[in-house]
Amino acid sequence: MTHKASNINPNHIFVDTNVLVGGYSGDARFQKDADCLHYLYSLTGKRLYISSLSVAQLISMFQKKKKNDEIVRIVRELQHRFNIIDFVARDIDAALIETNGDIEDNVQYVLARKQKCSIVITNNFKDYRLFFNLRVIKPERVRSIPQ
Repeated sequence: MTHKASNINPNHIFVDTNVLVGGYSGDARFQKDADCLHYLYSLTGKRLYISSLSVAQLISMFQKKKKNDEIVRIVRELQHRFNIIDFVARDIDAALIETNGDIEDNVQYVLARKQKCSIVITNNFKDYRLFFNLRVIKPERVRSIPQ
């Protein structure tokens, strides 16, 4: 699916679930994700987006690894730091007709496009690179986004 470049906003940045999970895991192996999030939080003039799907996935992944009060703290911080995009049946339908093989990434892409995001931060570069009009950045390269 091709979309016109005018349908994007260079100041809108979408962060994929895998970066959130890594960044809030507390695991030293994912320090690049935590550093990425800290850098994004320092940016001015940018709008940061995640999906409500990402919040649900993060909660599900942390449910057996963290205490509920810690999960609540993380979700509250996400609510404070990000604009959370809700998805509806129309978004799911749009994701199902995308040509990328990963349906969950298709949903995230549709939601990023819904908010006119020009940049997606993800550890899953191989699937997102198939989408048009998106600059796909790995967490360790996030400093290429100017302040």
